[in-house]
Amino acid sequence: MGLCLLPPGSPSQRVQFILRTKEDERHVPHHLFSELDEICVKGGQDAEWKETARWLKFEEDVEDGGERWSKPYVGTLSLHSLSELRSCISSGTVLLDICANSIEELHFMKKIPTGAEASNVLVGELDFLHQPIVAFVRLSPAVLLSGMTEVPIPTRFLFVLLGPEGKAHQYHEIGRSMATIMTDEVFRDVAYEAENGADLVAGIDEFLDQVTVLPPGEWDPSIRIEPPKNVPSQEKRKMPGALDDSASHSTLEKHSGPELQRTGRLFGGLTLDVKRKAPWFWSDFRDGLSLQCLASFLFLYCACMSPVITFGGLLGEVTNGHISAMESLLGASMAGVVYSLFAGQPLTILGSTGPVLVFEKILYKFCKEYTLSYLSLRACIGLWTAFLCIVLVATDASCLVCYVTRFTEEAFASLICIIFIYEALEKLSHLRDTYPVHFQGPACGSDGPYTPDVFFWCCILFFATFALSSFLKKFKTSRYFPTGVRSTVSDFAVFLTIVIMVLLDFMVGIPSPKLHVPHTFKPTRDDRGWFISPIGPNPWWTVLAALVPALLCTILIFMDQQITAVIVNRKEHKLKKGCGYHLDLFMVAVMLGVCSVMGLPWFVAATVLSITHVNSLKVESDCSAPGEQPKFLGIREQRVTGLLIFVLMGCSVFFTSVLKFIPMPVLYGVFLYMGVSSLSGIQFFDRLKLFWMPAKHQPDFIYLRHVPLRKVHFFTVIQLICLVLLWTIKVSRAAIIFPMMVLALVFVRKAMDFCFSKRELSFLDDLMPERKKKLDDARNEAGEEEEVRLAGSSGLDISLGL
Repeated sequence: MGLCLLPPGSPSQRVQFILRTKEDERHVPHHLFSELDEICVKGGQDAEWKETARWLKFEEDVEDGGERWSKPYVGTLSLHSLSELRSCISSGTVLLDICANSIEELHFMKKIPTGAEASNVLVGELDFLHQPIVAFVRLSPAVLLSGMTEVPIPTRFLFVLLGPEGKAHQYHEIGRSMATIMTDEVFRDVAYEAENGADLVAGIDEFLDQVTVLPPGEWDPSIRIEPPKNVPSQEKRKMPGALDDSASHSTLEKHSGPELQRTGRLFGGLTLDVKRKAPWFWSDFRDGLSLQCLASFLFLYCACMSPVITFGGLLGEVTNGHISAMESLLGASMAGVVYSLFAGQPLTILGSTGPVLVFEKILYKFCKEYTLSYLSLRACIGLWTAFLCIVLVATDASCLVCYVTRFTEEAFASLICIIFIYEALEKLSHLRDTYPVHFQGPACGSDGPYTPDVFFWCCILFFATFALSSFLKKFKTSRYFPTGVRSTVSDFAVFLTIVIMVLLDFMVGIPSPKLHVPHTFKPTRDDRGWFISPIGPNPWWTVLAALVPALLCTILIFMDQQITAVIVNRKEHKLKKGCGYHLDLFMVAVMLGVCSVMGLPWFVAATVLSITHVNSLKVESDCSAPGEQPKFLGIREQRVTGLLIFVLMGCSVFFTSVLKFIPMPVLYGVFLYMGVSSLSGIQFFDRLKLFWMPAKHQPDFIYLRHVPLRKVHFFTVIQLICLVLLWTIKVSRAAIIFPMMVLALVFVRKAMDFCFSKRELSFLDDLMPERKKKLDDARNEAGEEEEVRLAGSSGLDISLGL
């Protein structure tokens, strides 16, 4: 005896049953463009069809003048019109999979997704009709009907409603309801797979189950609702069985990908990183051939040059010229090129760090006091550090990164961003010492020679650079100019700003301080070469003694590199080519050893530069419906931008005739822009704002729904205290122990398990993007409602059975 699988009774269950049926080639759902045409009679002329509205995702109406389209808006429908539409489908003619002949070649418009089909809705009144005529037709295959649709795409669905005179508005609203419901993702799929009219009615009923009613006395129906920035996924309506359990928030999400699984073999993690990244190697170069990568390269070249030269200059001051700007340029270029070519995550940008400068200062002072060779002892320390880092790679120590949660990431990233902002303002203020302000005296007198206030001009360049960069970066969302122009201006925002500021400074002619680049390729001091002996004139025991400071340097390199790598590899960046924590650290270790024996500075992942690099390579959907926000697709993962940045940096000694025109205040303004822009997306600053925000004005953050506000504030205060302590140590003489304090954040976070429940921490401290969290939350709520509803319906069945 066979079993007959019948579709469930409720509309939602019936729709899910329909969508679970096996698709064939004729019933594969496509994007739909819906057009509403109505019969129009003017001045006694013959009746003709006129397009009155269209939908790709949101509704657009032909305005009264008939010469322009309205802004896209969320279509609002009356329950009465939806009910009448249901009656039309129930009692009208439904023709499915009707064959027709194509008469033209297919073309697609720019805003229409590739493969989209049309849904034509035809409504109107005719004086010779006494009863309405209703028909819903699905063509198979879709046919390009000449003159039927405003864009040349094939028609798949036709809905016709013709009736007697006197009900034009009623027919119009039913037509709007039909066109709107065809843009609904779930009903669209039902329309493609329906086998009869009952399936379509079930689709309408399921749509009605999801409708939210606005009370008539509490809003104005004439207001056109702006399209939302983000539209939630409709997958939960299709497959409720896939809903997450509410326990999904009970545990913390760690970096538990395959990149951080301990292998138990020597260099096992490194081997897997190489195998994982090797298939993507050539595509990393092909994917870099884009205008966006050119814009990113030009911007970051200018952004990287100044700190490298400045760091070299500061090193020259504290080491008496043993390592200076020339060595810094060469070291950055060599390390950056090798890292960009072979690292596991080429989106990371290498740079210098403040604690390294403090370490160099202490080491040089120590060598001077005990008459030791600074460069030789430094080479020993660097080689030991490189060796220890390779030991960490061999033992898969990068797996410890899984204990670095958002709490530690945000404290570290916030500190680096604040340092960028502080140092940009500090460098600007230091210009006042070189270029004093003239408040009185012959410089301001009517008889004396005129002397411009260079410092004031530097302030203008500084703040103008920041303001113009911010404005041009947001130009992508402007209402002016075509999309292509706006995107190009946004991509080249910082580079265009630098060019404009350089030209402005040149035309004004005020002698502002300029970028100074070494113009000859040779060591800064004549008494040193490009190769440093690890022992040199020092005693043999210094080789062994160098192991002690090397341990501290290893912690510094490991923490700086891996925390920055974690930030770059966040899941919210939607990286597709994977990452390689072990391979990254290995390449840094190798180049650290090379730079040590060449007497060059050490370079490690730079947090703000890396975040800026990632942000400059964000990819959004090219094709979006009118009114729909472009969707974030991921990051353009490639090696070209990093490679070009550091190759050109190494060649900068040959470009001094051009680079000497760049004012330093302009570069300081770029630093300010990078620091401020990198703060966006850091949840810590969103939570800081809540202290001064009344509850009714607080944003709808997901953690505010599930965590008491006092607990949110408590979590923020702990993070703020940690940030203040890090800042205090960073600017004090104890800066050498800064990496140890960053490591201590992991233990602070572990201790917070005693103050917060796991559920609270799952909302406050993990790596899930905000949008994904809200989706999970909606799924959980929907799952609970479905369980309650099913329990209620089963109880009703039992009572009826009794």
